[in-house]
Amino acid sequence: MKKIVLVAVIAIISLVSVNAQTSFGAKAGVNSATLIGDVDGNKSLIGFNAGLFAEIAVADSFYIQPELFYSTQGTDDYRYDLVFVDKLNLDYINLPIMFKYDVANRFYLEAGPQVGFLVSAKRGDVDVKDDFESTDFGANFGLSYGFTENLFAQARYNIGLSDIDKNELNDKVSNAGLSFSLGYKF
Repeated sequence: MKKIVLVAVIAIISLVSVNAQTSFGAKAGVNSATLIGDVDGNKSLIGFNAGLFAEIAVADSFYIQPELFYSTQGTDDYRYDLVFVDKLNLDYINLPIMFKYDVANRFYLEAGPQVGFLVSAKRGDVDVKDDFESTDFGANFGLSYGFTENLFAQARYNIGLSDIDKNELNDKVSNAGLSFSLGYKF
């Protein structure tokens, strides 16, 4: 699977290098993350995201935006083995590929798939990375608005499509969350 992702990233970089209408940028923001599925006592965990992106113009008003960013996810009140713990912190390197459409002057609708790689997982102060899948697949839906040619704001909802919890007590547990970001195109 990691080889497939690597090939996809190389293909996107190749597209970027041949397309003259490509811009690069950085973005950062806040997450309100939680877990969905067969979980109890789930509260949103406030975290952050930060990373880089390329915006590739492929047609009039249509763009592809591959991204690479770090994201803190999880939940503020996670039930594990019938015991509630304060926090479950899941840190990911996420690679979404967003398809963007310019609906009106610099107002974009966005949607696309995402793959995430688990960097760390902590339940309280305990390392629980082995209890969770190392790869997460999801779908993103959102919108963004460009205040200027370079500065934009973005709101996005991510819903996990894969079961991330290896624990047999839960049938299915997936990531979900809202993110709000500010970005700048160089």
